[in-house]
Amino acid sequence: MTKFNPEGKEVLTHGDCFHPAMKITEQEDADQYFKEYVAHIQGHLNKEPNKDGMTAEQIARVNLGYFAGYYDNETRIRVERLFSCSHPIFGNAKNGTPTAEEAFAVGAKMGSTL
Repeated sequence: MTKFNPEGKEVLTHGDCFHPAMKITEQEDADQYFKEYVAHIQGHLNKEPNKDGMTAEQIARVNLGYFAGYYDNETRIRVERLFSCSHPIFGNAKNGTPTAEEAFAVGAKMGSTL
């Protein structure tokens, strides 16, 4: 089983949280990893609640879906299936991967609204 934070670090990088999840291939492994990751997030929310009202589970799914977007489409599809997530901007990988131009256009549009 893939353990979340096996070294028991106090401060985790995004890589510490997500690189192991990107390698998971079995549902049982994904479920236990997700449960530990959600508990990690919940610990932070207990100390400092977020203002947008997202639950630890919702945050975990958004984060996993976003991070999977940096991987190849096969990995992204697997991660989305195992963790019931999708990329928060581009949606489900089954709908296709945006081209560099499409991704840039979405980023530019989002940046112009700030």
